[in-house]
Amino acid sequence: MEGIRIRLFVVLLYFLSITVSSICATDFNYCNKKKEYSVEVSGVVISPDPITKGKVTSFTISAFTDKALSSGKVVIDVAYFGFHVYGQTGDLCAETSCPILAGDFTISYSQLLPTYAPPGSYTLTLKIQDGDKNELTCIKFDFSIGFFFDSKRGLADS
Repeated sequence: MEGIRIRLFVVLLYFLSITVSSICATDFNYCNKKKEYSVEVSGVVISPDPITKGKVTSFTISAFTDKALSSGKVVIDVAYFGFHVYGQTGDLCAETSCPILAGDFTISYSQLLPTYAPPGSYTLTLKIQDGDKNELTCIKFDFSIGFFFDSKRGLADS
């Protein structure tokens, strides 16, 4: 009976290690550190981590607002080594359910990364604007697309 418990524990640890390694919280910075934004971001989670091109990557932003939001925009800009490579503006209510009541909320954004995306360092800037285009928050965080080793092909892009 003790042997079965140990095996189950080992299997549980294995599955936890797979799950934890595929989801990663990342550091972020406000675009203007001196500005007091009305939406305060508390965390950014990237899944899967490491990011794999040709697959869907999700960015989940946890935030807090002290007043309800009924409309707005989410503006995303991606830079590769400082050069703009992608931008998108979307409806805030398409990324989360509206109205957003005062308190904690999350925004989840998923994107299929193209297979031709070059490996390297990227910076994602995310802005949330209200219905009048007032900036409620602006954060930046880095992510990277690297190389991986494929035993059949040798060194390959991830």
